[in-house]
Amino acid sequence: MLYPFICGIVKDPETLEIIDIGTGKDFEAEVVVYNCDCHTYQQVVSLFCQVIPRMNPKKAFELAWQIDHHGSAIVYQGDIKDADIIGKQLAAGGLRVEVRY
Repeated sequence: MLYPFICGIVKDPETLEIIDIGTGKDFEAEVVVYNCDCHTYQQVVSLFCQVIPRMNPKKAFELAWQIDHHGSAIVYQGDIKDADIIGKQLAAGGLRVEVRY
């Protein structure tokens, strides 16, 4: 389980933006991160912001929350080369990662 870095009650994040991922025709690969019960939200948010292009803390927190509460989240969709690099960097940070083609 990921532990929140904010003290007090943690409520479900609001959906701020819905991104249509389509049918898979617009991207070649995706990176999925699985819950591993060994990282804090702050660690995951920080790693996502360092590794995933165009990631921001708010979106990173939403993804961390999804991973914590649903077991996994797709954190990146794009070309194979970038997905492989991102997957390796997230795994090097200690996260459980799968790159799907």
